Amino acid sequence: MFFTVGALTFLATLPNSVAGSQTITDASTTDLDKRTDELFNGFGTKGAPIDECVADPVPLRSFEDNKFIFNENEGVEDGLGPVYNAPGCGNCHDNPDFGGASQMRELRAGHLVNGAFVNPPGNQNQSLIQLRAVAASIQERLDVAPLENITAFRMTLNTIGDGFIEAIANDTINNIRLGQPAGFVGTLIQVPVVEANRALRTARFGWKNQHASLLSFSGDAYLNEMGITNIFDDTAGTLATNGRRENDSLGRSVTAFDGVADPEDDGDDVQAFAQFMRQTRAPGRGPITAAVTRGENLFTLIACNFCHTPSIVTAAPGTVINGGAFTVPAALGNKRIRPFSDFLLHDIGTGDGIVQNGGEGTRNMVRTPPLWGLRARAELMHDGLSRTINDAIQRHAGVGGTFVRNQFNQLDPAQRADLMAFLNSL
Repeated sequence: MFFTVGALTFLATLPNSVAGSQTITDASTTDLDKRTDELFNGFGTKGAPIDECVADPVPLRSFEDNKFIFNENEGVEDGLGPVYNAPGCGNCHDNPDFGGASQMRELRAGHLVNGAFVNPPGNQNQSLIQLRAVAASIQERLDVAPLENITAFRMTLNTIGDGFIEAIANDTINNIRLGQPAGFVGTLIQVPVVEANRALRTARFGWKNQHASLLSFSGDAYLNEMGITNIFDDTAGTLATNGRRENDSLGRSVTAFDGVADPEDDGDDVQAFAQFMRQTRAPGRGPITAAVTRGENLFTLIACNFCHTPSIVTAAPGTVINGGAFTVPAALGNKRIRPFSDFLLHDIGTGDGIVQNGGEGTRNMVRTPPLWGLRARAELMHDGLSRTINDAIQRHAGVGGTFVRNQFNQLDPAQRADLMAFLNSL
């Protein structure tokens, strides 16, 4: 009835090899409850909650400063827009705790020319369609760009624990890929690290693995999601010349709607966003019952673990990553995390047709989403169109996806209940 994994079960522990002689410990975890004050992982100083009536927040001074800046809303006087998706990071990353996921989604679009994907008209927007504007006359609407017949929603992703993901060594991700059996092998791509003069690093963030560092991700989001130009937005290729091009409105100039000099952020806010994510604990588990334990065994037995890698160890403290721009601190180094992702791209039949950093071959691929924090999500898969875990499983196709889906469908009702208990504990 079941696929016999036999010796292949070693994949569940493949990334857990000891780094040198240093001790590997479990990453600190959060209970995913905003009512408790335990999100800080010990990297840097925690600080005191910020009260702007007493003193302004200072980027990088403390976790509390960085959290405040992460959740702060921008206004037109700060350079918001002129086209954008939200006024602050916390608008999209807030469930169930600061930095989490949400019901918010973004829209991407494009079209094909001679079989190759082409972005909508405009500059650095790439495929992103901003859904808000500071004035009705520059609202981005697809009837302004009728060629864009490929469209896709993207759900907001969780960022809690992303500092641990950033601290995974390139070789660790590649070793996971090398250990995957035929039909399950993910695609690894290299993407530029903006703060390291665009040096390449193994991708790991975003539905299409657009980024490899949290500074690059934050600079991109500040510009494209909020419309704030900054030195990390990668619009010109160097830190000295980035931050001088606003998003336009599907090719239409927005110059008349923006009175703030560029770059609108000198990089301090972007660094605060990245540091906040690095300072968060990893998402923790719910109660571990006997049913949950049985379900976890079934998760491995039906081969879900080949892509949703249960356990990974981060690089050792002191390891220089991100093209030399960041050194792994003790709070993030040699930590065992349980993200349930291989951080690779796969085609499981749900791809959105959008090409980003990976080239044409990745058009219908998406990154394996980490399952940690799954119990806090009500809309599943990259587009949010699956309402239940069962719905999401039934959408899995492709060689590996079909195999796992068929294995799941052969489980008896009691086994399915155990597997669901496990997934709902994540």
